[in-house]
Amino acid sequence: MDCALMHKNIPVLELTISEYNGNIEKHGTVHNPAHLPIGTVVAAGSDKGRIVPSNLNDWWIGRSIPASRDGIRDALEKLEIHNPVLLLTKCYGLSLSDQYWVCPKDSDIRWETVNFFQNDFSKDIGEILFGNEPANPAHVSLMSPDNTSDGWLRKKWIISDGKRYLMKGGSGFTQQEPFNEVIASAIMRRLNISHVTYTLAIDKGKPYSLCENFITPDTELIPAWFVRGSLKQDNRHSKLTHLLRCCEGLGIPDVRAALDKMLVLDYIIANEDRHWSNFGFIRNAETLEWLGAAPIFDSGTSLWHNTPHIGQDTGSRTFYDTHAKQIKLITDLSWFDADRLKGLSDEIMEIFIASDRVDERRSAAIASAVVDRCDKIDGVVKRMQTP
Repeated sequence: MDCALMHKNIPVLELTISEYNGNIEKHGTVHNPAHLPIGTVVAAGSDKGRIVPSNLNDWWIGRSIPASRDGIRDALEKLEIHNPVLLLTKCYGLSLSDQYWVCPKDSDIRWETVNFFQNDFSKDIGEILFGNEPANPAHVSLMSPDNTSDGWLRKKWIISDGKRYLMKGGSGFTQQEPFNEVIASAIMRRLNISHVTYTLAIDKGKPYSLCENFITPDTELIPAWFVRGSLKQDNRHSKLTHLLRCCEGLGIPDVRAALDKMLVLDYIIANEDRHWSNFGFIRNAETLEWLGAAPIFDSGTSLWHNTPHIGQDTGSRTFYDTHAKQIKLITDLSWFDADRLKGLSDEIMEIFIASDRVDERRSAAIASAVVDRCDKIDGVVKRMQTP
């Protein structure tokens, strides 16, 4: 498929995409280098600005449903497609996270007529990914942002009252992740941490989390993974130092304060999956002005969701491999107000009441462990305040 990579209505780059595996086979003329995806070009040196083909292809493949998605194999069999990357061109590569897409060669399609922010989209892929039959199995439409949704849990986009919401399920026996999202939202609301608000929904007896899309037709989310690729890492620098250097080079404001709050939240909830694609930064898609860190989202793989050993330190995936190490990176806790967390234990247990798999004993243990970790943060604050 010969096409142009577009940024809204701005032509960026000529591409040829394989019809066999969906990969980018080659790229051609660059029309607007400033609008090339972050992390796809050489950042410095004599080759500065040169496209790195492997990075560009990684960026493109990264838009597709991962092979680890729960239920993806069955979904692909129903669709008679052997590779989830092939779904990308079926929806022009459009997503609800940014404004990039591919326009077929010699086509007069415009972003306004196809984007998912302002136009309806098919529910078929979402239903198939959830293990359901689409409304008309003989005529399945692949024009859906579900083709470009990341993550391993079952999820789908829905439209309600004109707004776009992401509906995401749980895993294992406890199906705990949707409840964890709601609890994380409650903690961040209390601490005035910028976040995406999650609510709970029960569908066909299973719990799901719901959150409204925080990206608009004028903005886009750039995952930290691609921001960290905007500069080559110096081996002398830690992961955090390198990320801060990248953000400074790009002109992203107020990053350190936002990261401190994210690290506190992840410590409190023992988040095991804050990888570099589920936190990031927001910029204006047309002016390319960086607006700052994205509100915190995707915190469900936490609260000891798949273990009976509640309260133990867990692995982390951001800057260090455990939270015990990672919490030491925090530089400012002046904003942390323990008084705002009074009654949190009761709120956590109340949220879990809706679960038929997390019993009172488990919910009480989780609530106690969360309060204990909050107390430890407060202890650090008090030691910092001691002259």
